[in-house]
Amino acid sequence: TAADGYGLTPRERDVLRLLPRGFTNREIGDTLFIAERTAQTHVQNIFTKLGVNSRAEAVAFAAAHRLV
Repeated sequence: TAADGYGLTPRERDVLRLLPRGFTNREIGDTLFIAERTAQTHVQNIFTKLGVNSRAEAVAFAAAHRLV
């Protein structure tokens, strides 16, 4: 998939799918049954891998590259 080209793990792709819905780290954690801190780490890893600095940029990038 396109996400594989950016080195996103399956869990990072799960997290990325929740960002356009405006989920907080806590909501991501609750939805995916992971700790809030783990969700935060996944979000940060997504930013690094996609070369973005915010959730809005990550969502825009993901939409433009059909990752979500």
